[in-house]
Amino acid sequence: MSSLSSLAPKGALTLRGRLVQWVGNPFQDGPESLLHHQDGLLHAVDGKIVHAGDAQRILAEHPELEPEPVHGILAPGFIDAHLHLPQMRILGAHGEQLLDWLERYTFPAERSFEDPQVCADSARLFVDACLQRGVTTAAAFCTVHAGSVDALFEAASARNMRMIAGKVLMDRNAPEFLRDSAQSGFDDSAALMDRWHGVGRNAYAVTPRFAPTSTPEQLEASGALFQRKPGVYLQSHVAENQAECAWVKELFPDSESYLEVYERFGLLGRRALYGHGIYLQDRDLQRLSESGAAIVHCPSSNLFLGSGLLNVERLVGHGHLALGSDIGAGTHLSPMTTLSDAYKVSSMAGAPLDAFKLWWLATAGGAEALELAGVVGNLVPGADADIVLLDGEISELHAHRLHHARSLEEELFFLAACGEADMVARTWVAGQEV
Repeated sequence: MSSLSSLAPKGALTLRGRLVQWVGNPFQDGPESLLHHQDGLLHAVDGKIVHAGDAQRILAEHPELEPEPVHGILAPGFIDAHLHLPQMRILGAHGEQLLDWLERYTFPAERSFEDPQVCADSARLFVDACLQRGVTTAAAFCTVHAGSVDALFEAASARNMRMIAGKVLMDRNAPEFLRDSAQSGFDDSAALMDRWHGVGRNAYAVTPRFAPTSTPEQLEASGALFQRKPGVYLQSHVAENQAECAWVKELFPDSESYLEVYERFGLLGRRALYGHGIYLQDRDLQRLSESGAAIVHCPSSNLFLGSGLLNVERLVGHGHLALGSDIGAGTHLSPMTTLSDAYKVSSMAGAPLDAFKLWWLATAGGAEALELAGVVGNLVPGADADIVLLDGEISELHAHRLHHARSLEEELFFLAACGEADMVARTWVAGQEV
């Protein structure tokens, strides 16, 4: 813990190339929400952006700057708002829908995190894999083991990555070797919160896995934890699978909807992140609007498990929206692939998303969902210098296609629809290239 002070970013970063900035919300403002500087400049000092915009204007005012020229598009680092640390080892596990998939693959994989070395090795791999793919902010589920949370925060701190994470809470309907109790889950979570929340770029997330694996007593304790410190997050799952929704109705017959279960225990509000939301009822949309909670769309996972198709447009204006890989039901950690799947799901759901809406969900929209607007998700003065350089010309074929793009929108849509991890050429975290 004492070594974290040495991780404070130092020095300056100055880059010159094409640059994009959000100046609005594309779901409300359309294409005008994204400002494109054909000749842009970004200057950061000690991890914060000081200047970002037109290069000629900034250099006229600050001729002392000596920018490094870059090829590609300078864009905000990606935000992955829903993923699972222990599930890297079950990527592509075949042949089950959600509830069977948990029993057959997920729970056995999570048992291995009893071993501190497994925690440390997995956390290092997880953080490095995120950064290599341009993910500079993540909200991650650990396991029921407190050591998994310590390991992930330690690995993220060593690389100065912004990490939101927490210990999974499960005191029923899970294997005995993964269960805690309402009291032990509270005590462990409180201790982890005290140890990590607000330290460096870390934030704690109270993490009941989903309503069926927590008793009412544990959900009540989760509500108390959610209110325990300012800025704490809450993350869970909601309305992902039809069989899951039916199970919740059996377990909580007095609640009129799945989301209302969480509301009853004080688990809705700003900084509450709920993965999936495919089968939310109409009355739940008002609950989202009033509470400011977020739905994290996980299209790759939904396709892989056959869970269903989320119509993102149905949720617009009701709470916040973000994008998540949901690794390992999601089959790729790359946001480029998640963007591609998000478009395909939206098209199949009858409400296709355009390029600007897709990129918003993975950057500034995710930042809004995390209550971090102006801090991450955009390249504007005062924000953290979390940056990716996008270069779609990774092959002769890709370069040929981009040469024929007729607009920025067409170029960005190609990057999203045909996205590959290699299109993230470079990544900077708080001004330091990683």
